[in-house]
Amino acid sequence: MTKAPVCVVGLGLIGGSVMRAAAAAGREVFGYNRSVEAVAAASADGYDATDDIDAALARASDSKALIVLAVPMPALPQMLGHVTETAPECPLTDVTSVKSAVLQEVQSFGLLDRFVGGHPMAGTAHSGWAAGDARMFVDAPWVISVDDHVRPDVWAQVMELALDCGAFVVPARSDEHDAAAATISHLPHLLAEALAVTAGEVPLAFALAAGSFRDGTRVAATAPDLVRAMCEANAEQLVPVLDRTLELLSHARDALVAKNPLSDLVDAGHAARVRYDSFGRPEIVTIAIGEERWREELAAAGRAGAVIRFALPTLDSRGGSPRRRR
Repeated sequence: MTKAPVCVVGLGLIGGSVMRAAAAAGREVFGYNRSVEAVAAASADGYDATDDIDAALARASDSKALIVLAVPMPALPQMLGHVTETAPECPLTDVTSVKSAVLQEVQSFGLLDRFVGGHPMAGTAHSGWAAGDARMFVDAPWVISVDDHVRPDVWAQVMELALDCGAFVVPARSDEHDAAAATISHLPHLLAEALAVTAGEVPLAFALAAGSFRDGTRVAATAPDLVRAMCEANAEQLVPVLDRTLELLSHARDALVAKNPLSDLVDAGHAARVRYDSFGRPEIVTIAIGEERWREELAAAGRAGAVIRFALPTLDSRGGSPRRRR
């Protein structure tokens, strides 16, 4: 079965990497970026790019392409407006680091029927087309939403794209993704910013800084606009985990003031890290996309740490029997 073309809207770090990875997998892929310089750079590298959003989406509509929205949250409404006008029948996904806020925007534009949210858990502190990498997603988690509205055919297309890019798929509901992302992505950004600011106020600190400071502040090098957009869009989920972190640090501060051991925080943190290092990811193989309760079963499996490494079968709409995706 020939796979649908891929239209990437936004050719920065993640969108540019999706374009490269999809092309490397043999997929037909084309894309849009508002920056003429980025389009010129992508074209010079041999990729099919334009700075004309309407032309890109008209081509997507004609070829029934899977549209991948790879723009920051603040730019999403404008892009969804273009999709609504030019390619409303195309399957649609995104690579944004929050899911509930994107879901609400998509719904407000009447595009929910063809939308499945996505979030590849990969990246660097750099940005722009030049920062992209065809191997960015190799053996990385790629969350695909299994909310109640998602259609099996669109979900399967998004799954295939993620697998073609070298990722493994983690199925999850949008709200559960956002709660988890707040702890392992958005909170670390705030902690990195705070650590960088604190060290910057100590004259000798940068001269002594080595691995711990470098690793702890790596994501603070991310473009500030991107950090603000992801954290602010997930404020509802981020505030409780930030409160919990402040509570833990406050207890540690009280222990230091009282000259008591830091055992509670240090031992618990070490134990949690050890659990992470040994965390297993069993493979999901027995669920067919489109069967009864398939969304609920995938969400439960993802919640338990299971992942998809090879395309799941889909129910054949003609006879109701499972059919393996190619």
